[in-house]
Amino acid sequence: MFKNALVSVSDKTGLADFILPLFKSGMRVVSTGGTAKYLKEHGVEVVDISEQTGFPEVMDGRVKTLHPNVHMCLLARLQNQDDQKILKDNNLQNFDLVVGNLYPFSKALEKNLPFNEQIEFIDIGGPSFLRSAAKNTEKIATICNPKDYKWVLEKQELTSSDRVYLAAKVFSHTSSYDGLISEYLMKDLEGSYEREGLNISAQKVSELRYGENPQQKGVWYKNSSSSHGLHKAEIIQGKALSFNNLLDLEAAVNTLRRFQKQNAVISVKHNNPCGVAIGKDLLDSLNKSLGADPMSVFGGIIAIDGTVTLQMAEKLTSMFLECVVAQDYTDEAIEAFKKKKNFRVLKWPELMSEAVAKDIRSITGGFLVQDKDPLEDGYDTWEFPHGKPSDSVRSDLELAWRVCAQLKSNAISIVGNGQTLGLGMGQVNRVDAVKLAIDRANSFHPDVKNRVMASDAFFPFPDSIELAHEAGIEWVIQPGGSIKDKEVLSRAESLGVKIILTGVRHFLH
Repeated sequence: MFKNALVSVSDKTGLADFILPLFKSGMRVVSTGGTAKYLKEHGVEVVDISEQTGFPEVMDGRVKTLHPNVHMCLLARLQNQDDQKILKDNNLQNFDLVVGNLYPFSKALEKNLPFNEQIEFIDIGGPSFLRSAAKNTEKIATICNPKDYKWVLEKQELTSSDRVYLAAKVFSHTSSYDGLISEYLMKDLEGSYEREGLNISAQKVSELRYGENPQQKGVWYKNSSSSHGLHKAEIIQGKALSFNNLLDLEAAVNTLRRFQKQNAVISVKHNNPCGVAIGKDLLDSLNKSLGADPMSVFGGIIAIDGTVTLQMAEKLTSMFLECVVAQDYTDEAIEAFKKKKNFRVLKWPELMSEAVAKDIRSITGGFLVQDKDPLEDGYDTWEFPHGKPSDSVRSDLELAWRVCAQLKSNAISIVGNGQTLGLGMGQVNRVDAVKLAIDRANSFHPDVKNRVMASDAFFPFPDSIELAHEAGIEWVIQPGGSIKDKEVLSRAESLGVKIILTGVRHFLH
């Protein structure tokens, strides 16, 4: 099948099982350092790279495959007489199989090594010989992923298309690797130097059944440079996660992170919070979150900042929900979930850690990139034209403000007693968002009187304030910044509605 192979890998998974039968069939194997030692231990006679090059490995292995006697054998064109003469004159032969993968730069990143140690995991020779081999698809099969070993062996004879396919995977592998290194080198330089390009380095987590709809293909990728993320969550039970599940989980966890160490529970539906609560304990918060909008939460996603107990599990399984994510679960809770085998249960100890620094969205022909919207503006920076609230009102205002930042614009949140009462989101005008939030609050919580309201952007006219007054809302928090702020504030004062201005807008499109 193959006559002459170059083998140099970092990940040795499955390597002996792949190389040994080819070696026994007469294939010559040239290898380097640790790979050569590993293959010899598994019964493969290896030609050391220094025999191929006529030069020893030097500089602690930094230079070993970077030699003409390697790259001529990779780049020589099979049908080019001059190329073949050069090989013959130097007593060399074409490689027809190259197996390689790169130093584990991404795994090293997880260790937070000092710069001078981290850069030692930048592979130079590996990408060089992989790219050379992948360029020469006329002759060479280039394998960079151990998952392809079985497929190649089963094929026995590779077609030209097979070799092109393997080459494409190589260039994707090296491109992703270089992008990861570039992002690492730039991470502490943001703001000091202009970024010339966007490097997205990603690895596939899994194929999804479909995308948002059955007619759309969906794939889940993880960011190669991220040491933690949703892919790190343990799926304790339930069906495979769908494209929409993942989007809703992200929305739920992003909202939960707005409420660090506050016993918060978040319910999300179609990428929007539908119930957010802070109670005296997690069970109280869960009940309030699920009860905030009992109609919308049907089929929703739940995120919990803490450990799920048996009582909480019994509550979650008493209604139809898609999945729950939390830091941990008691053994009794895990056992209780088993009676709903399709219910997805995710354990993610690091779910409260901020993971996303940039928001990247695709548009036709390119991407839009922005910093993640922080919510650092707090009570000390707010303006109080109508006086400061009591502690209990302040708590509800902060809850309403944080929730509003996670709702699709135009967005309004109404809160009372540590619980969202009515949410209006995704409307093309702010008045409709106010009406929707009030209607939900009146439908599900007509008896709650101490209500506050938040808006993700300013009110351009007093009409929304008038609607809030009619709904019994006495406090409204909003960014301000409209040319009609004075008119809005004046009308609010005449109605007895107290306004707080944050000076910061939180659109979410």
